[in-house]
Amino acid sequence: MSIANKLARKELVEMVPYQSARRLQAGNGSFNSKVWLNANEASGPGIYQVNSDCINRYPDFQPDSLLNAYAQYCGLPRSQILATRGADEGIELLIRTFCKAYQDSILICPPTYGMYAISAENHGAGIIKAPLIDCQLNLEALQAQVGKVKVVFLCSPGNPTGNLLPAEQIKAAIKMFADTAIVVVDEAYIEFSPEQTAVSWINQYSNLVVLRTLSKAFALAGLRCGFTLASSDIISMLSKVIAPYPVPSPIAEIASSILTDDGIAQMRIRVQETCILRKQLIEWLDEQPWCTKVYASDANFVLFACEDKDLVFNTLSQQGILIRDQSKQLQLSNCLRISIGSEREMSLLKQTLINLLPSITANTTTSAAEK
Repeated sequence: MSIANKLARKELVEMVPYQSARRLQAGNGSFNSKVWLNANEASGPGIYQVNSDCINRYPDFQPDSLLNAYAQYCGLPRSQILATRGADEGIELLIRTFCKAYQDSILICPPTYGMYAISAENHGAGIIKAPLIDCQLNLEALQAQVGKVKVVFLCSPGNPTGNLLPAEQIKAAIKMFADTAIVVVDEAYIEFSPEQTAVSWINQYSNLVVLRTLSKAFALAGLRCGFTLASSDIISMLSKVIAPYPVPSPIAEIASSILTDDGIAQMRIRVQETCILRKQLIEWLDEQPWCTKVYASDANFVLFACEDKDLVFNTLSQQGILIRDQSKQLQLSNCLRISIGSEREMSLLKQTLINLLPSITANTTTSAAEK
C-alpha cells in the first residue's frame, strides 16, 4: 500500500474525481484540431493584453477594479460580492464555511452539476438528494429535509438539463430553509435568461446565495473568474475561509476590461447569436427520427436523448467533434449534450450527423424490431 493510500481519508481513496471536459479530453495548449462542443464554452478566441509591471507582487485580496466593475454590472454593493476562482471555488467555500466535516450535509437535486457532490465529498460532508421531477423541483422532497442539511444547491438554468427552475419554486425553497440552511442558486448560465436572475432577492432573503461566472456568456472560461453574491454577513464569513490571494492580477485586469459597457454589449450580442443557433439546433434535432427527446434549454447547450447514443457520440468523436455524454446522470439514460459553438461548428456537426443518418436509422430500426 502506498503512503498516499495509507494516510489519506478512506473515502478519498475510492472517490472518483469530477470528470471535467478537459480531464476527459485535454486540449494540450491548442484547440484548433477539434470542434469543442463538450464544455459549454463560448466559441472564438479572445484578444487581451495585460500590464505586467506588478507581476512580482501579490495581488490585492479583492481587486478594486474587478469588484467595482461587477458591482456596477450586477447592481449590488461591493460588500455583497466575493470574487473567486470560478464559481467552483464559491461552491467549495460555502461547504467549508457552513458544513462541519462528517457531521453536516448538503442537498442537491439531480440531475445537476457534479461539483456540488464532489466538493462535499472532498470536505467530508454528507450528500442528500431530492431528484428533480420533469426538470423541476420536488418541493415535497425538499420539505422533508428541512433541518437535516446546511446548504441547498439549486442550478438555474440547470446543468446538464438546460432549463430554468420556476421562480416560485426557488422562492418556496428559500423560504422553506429560511432558518436552517443556505440556499444557493447557481446562475452560471443566467446571461442567457437575465430577466430570471435571483440577485434582486438577496436583500429580501438572508439565506440566499447566488453564484456567477465569466466562463460562459462572457467567453472567459480560461481565466477562472467567478463571483459569490450574498448578504454582507455571508460574504464576510466566506472571506475568512478563502485563500489569501484568490484572483491573480492578470485575471482581474482582463475581467475588469470585459465588464465595461463595450464588453457587456459584446457579451449580449454573443448571447443573441447563441440563442439563435440554439433554437436552430433544437428544431433540427426535433426533426431527426433517431432523436427521441430534446430538452428545453435556457442556456448555451442542448440536451437530447437518442436510441443509439454511443454511435452518435463515438462517430462524432472520430470526426474530431466532441460533445458530452450525460447518460450516467440520474434520469438521463441515452442522453447527450451539445454546447452551442459557432455557426460553422454547428453546421459541421449537423452535416456529420446527416452523413451518419443511414447508419443511425438502421441501428434504430433494428433496436425497435428487437423490442
